[in-house]
Amino acid sequence: MKTAVRSTLNDIFIDDEEDMRIAHQQSFALADIQAQCFADAESALVAMQSHSPLMIISDIRLPGITGLQLLNTIQQKDADLPIVLITGHGDISMAVEAIRNGAYDFIEKPFASDRLIEITRKAIEKRQLTLENRELKRALQSKDILGPRIIGNTPSIVALKQMICRVADSHADILLYGETGTGKELVARSLHEQSQRSEHNFVAVNCGAVPENLIESELYGHEKGAFTGAESQRIGKFEYAQGGTLFLDEIESMTMQAQVRLLRVLQERTLERVGSNKAIDLDIRIIAATKVDLKETEDFRQDLYYRLNMVTLDLPPLRQRKEDIAPLFHHFLLVAAARYGKAAPALPADSLQALISHDWPGNVRELRNAAERFILLGSLSDLNQANNNINAGLSLSEQVEVFEKTLIEQALSISNGCIKDTMEALTLPRKTLYDKMQKHGLQKQNFKSEE
Repeated sequence: MKTAVRSTLNDIFIDDEEDMRIAHQQSFALADIQAQCFADAESALVAMQSHSPLMIISDIRLPGITGLQLLNTIQQKDADLPIVLITGHGDISMAVEAIRNGAYDFIEKPFASDRLIEITRKAIEKRQLTLENRELKRALQSKDILGPRIIGNTPSIVALKQMICRVADSHADILLYGETGTGKELVARSLHEQSQRSEHNFVAVNCGAVPENLIESELYGHEKGAFTGAESQRIGKFEYAQGGTLFLDEIESMTMQAQVRLLRVLQERTLERVGSNKAIDLDIRIIAATKVDLKETEDFRQDLYYRLNMVTLDLPPLRQRKEDIAPLFHHFLLVAAARYGKAAPALPADSLQALISHDWPGNVRELRNAAERFILLGSLSDLNQANNNINAGLSLSEQVEVFEKTLIEQALSISNGCIKDTMEALTLPRKTLYDKMQKHGLQKQNFKSEE
């Protein structure tokens, strides 16, 4: 089932007098303020379920729910939403009391449309600042707990980050699908660290790296003497992840027998150590990862696939997010430079073009390794030359657009978002730089380094 998306409008105007609604609807339109007018508060509240206004203007005296009752209702849901009350001469004391109770302002009848527009603009500006501050606090909190950042601004990565935020704190098991090197463990850690389980263990197991005869002992543990060589009790990965998250990478490599037991553990949320008959209750979240389509894999149980497939996140390959290559490479350069105690040099234009043109079969992992080699060797000479040719799938103008955007992103990254330094690095006038940044959807604040 798709999640409903709430759209935003500037203003809701409520007045039971039709002439007032018509007149002020025209005033809002002339002032380029998107507004909806309603004859009663009940209709406005219904509309707010699908449209989030930046402010509300309401007459105090309304049929049904009054303006004051509307104020109280809205205050309980969002105390920061500005509400302006329209009052008659006898309602002034009532309006003053309403302001003490949280109303943004009041305006007395009769009033000029200019006065109404002025109050509306100020209330909208206040609301926008409130929403920006909320988003900033949310981003800072996410930054504090997120750990390694998921870097990129292409639509697929933005959608992935939004989905992570949406499902991170749910109890649903998650399946990650992506090619080798796309960052499945990074996404799994992000899901864990943004959840209420973040204070407990994140345990990663590569199912393809565990020998078949040891997989059950590795996952579920064993009792002393359970088999030859079991000289002491062992706690398995499931128990070690108690209260936290268990990440099962390359789950497609599990044997059929191991899949049968895993399905039972997932369904019952209990396990028995090898050599024991005692059931142990589990409170964990499972995140599984695969690079193949499990639904089409003959050696993978379909009932296990459907059990894991409560939520699936698709990780795009790097070749489908070319615009993220430059900021990713710059990030990996800084990390590698710090690791090896070297300075991070600027990337020459021809090397930047080589990065963009490369097909990156190893995805982000290959790009990170290329950045480390660039720090150590000072060149990208080991990139597959066959893939360094200009992409045949892009027209000349599209290639120029990608290259221009990438150069500007690199300059902004190096200058820490400083427009003056970026202008000097690219030898561009300020207006030209701003025009190009606007064309490519670039904002200087996105290139400020995190303290």
